[in-house]
Amino acid sequence: MDNTNYLRVGFILRPHGVHGAVKIQSLTDDNSRFKKLSDAFIELNGKINPIKVQKTNVQQDDIFVEIEGIDDRNAAEKLRNAYICVDREHAVKLPEGMYFVVDIIGCNVFLSDGVEVGKVQDVLETGANDVYVIKGISSTGTIMIPALKKLLVDVDIEQKKIVLDKDVFEEVALVED
Repeated sequence: MDNTNYLRVGFILRPHGVHGAVKIQSLTDDNSRFKKLSDAFIELNGKINPIKVQKTNVQQDDIFVEIEGIDDRNAAEKLRNAYICVDREHAVKLPEGMYFVVDIIGCNVFLSDGVEVGKVQDVLETGANDVYVIKGISSTGTIMIPALKKLLVDVDIEQKKIVLDKDVFEEVALVED
């Protein structure tokens, strides 16, 4: 199964109560999206399986979910550390200029003068700005850049290519050997 067709929206922390509910940590910007969640997927041990969400309780930062077929604490315990995912068809629509982390990872990165920088290995979500962690080409080590509008000249998810403003890159890039 191609995991890039699924987006992680929650991480199962632990069972909640004795009737099979689980407490999840939200991995999205909008917790209210869980109120409408019905068809979803569980990612556990590298496998993705469909699930039906029967009930969701969203309380500020706490989210509790009941899943069809998970009827007791022991069954819920087996889901600890699993991810709740949605397929792209049921994902929220992002505003222009916003991207899913899974789509940024693996993009080849170039400067505006055509010089190749490397490939995005990870995205750190810092709160203020995401930080792209780039594995530099050849002898260049790891490069970290903030995802700033003034830095990102072009992001082409379909071509897996990001172009950065060369001058801004030189100001903000952190290079580790």
